[in-house]
Amino acid sequence: MPDLTPERIIRLEDDAVVILDQRRLPDAEVELRAGSATEVAEAIAVLAIRGAPAIGVAAAYGLALAARRGEDLDAAAAALAASRPTAVNLRWALEAMREDPSPERARALHEREIERCRLMAEHGADLLEESARDGARVRVLTHCNTGVLATGGVGTALGAIREAWERGLVEHVWVDETRPLLQGARLTAWELETLGIPFSVVVDAAAASLMAGGEADVVLTGADRIAANGDVANKIGTYGLAITAAHHSLPFVVVAPTSTLDPRTRTGEEIPIEERDPSEVSTRFAARNPAFDVTPSELIRAIVTEEGVHRPPYTASLPVSSGAAAP
Repeated sequence: MPDLTPERIIRLEDDAVVILDQRRLPDAEVELRAGSATEVAEAIAVLAIRGAPAIGVAAAYGLALAARRGEDLDAAAAALAASRPTAVNLRWALEAMREDPSPERARALHEREIERCRLMAEHGADLLEESARDGARVRVLTHCNTGVLATGGVGTALGAIREAWERGLVEHVWVDETRPLLQGARLTAWELETLGIPFSVVVDAAAASLMAGGEADVVLTGADRIAANGDVANKIGTYGLAITAAHHSLPFVVVAPTSTLDPRTRTGEEIPIEERDPSEVSTRFAARNPAFDVTPSELIRAIVTEEGVHRPPYTASLPVSSGAAAP
């Protein structure tokens, strides 16, 4: 049985940040040892570790490792911050570590994310219970990967699904492949299989027909950055899901920690969108490879954080400050 504990996903040892290499899953469980902040930044950039909360934890551990090694902390922080531009958790973690770049501080930050995940899972499951019709179990469609691999805790959207399953609320999970790197087909499917939750992988383009056929009751996703007005940046393809869910009058719900909130970014138009190597899409033809898209707040039925369920208007309901306070 695969090990889904937080320490298995990422941990700080005396001489390295140790990461379960997500590029190798589900075929092999291989640990990657990053011996410097630069190597941690490279692991983030190549998606050996991914998911907004998880890369925030990785950045904290990377900075603590740099401090232990006597590296230039400004240079280390700059390398880590530049590794992926869209997820705000990197900046959050580095700011939280600024005054005390110690291993203890980094581990406290990780523990805080674990607790956030636990609370989000409970609030998200409560919301799914509301979505159940006449006591029927819900069929959830989800996108990308939002479980322990993405957070270092039980997860955001997938954590809510996990908690709802344990309460007997979930009938089935539809897992978008999530192109082009198949985080859903490789990672979410691996986690659901490990947890024993019924699921089916579907190509991204099948989601609309599933909704049209009445085979999904709710869409749950995570987020990499949430603007002050509730616009959400998430894995490419999320915006299309939100439009389709709205057309079919299905709830579209985002589950993300307050460390993903970015009150300094007023709207989604200000969120930088990472463009990845086109060869991830095609090695023969010209390609575009945006890693994220932005879902406008008016398409989002609710945003769940560790503080509860927030509903429109998000300028009023979302917490004023991000989770960047000290752990």
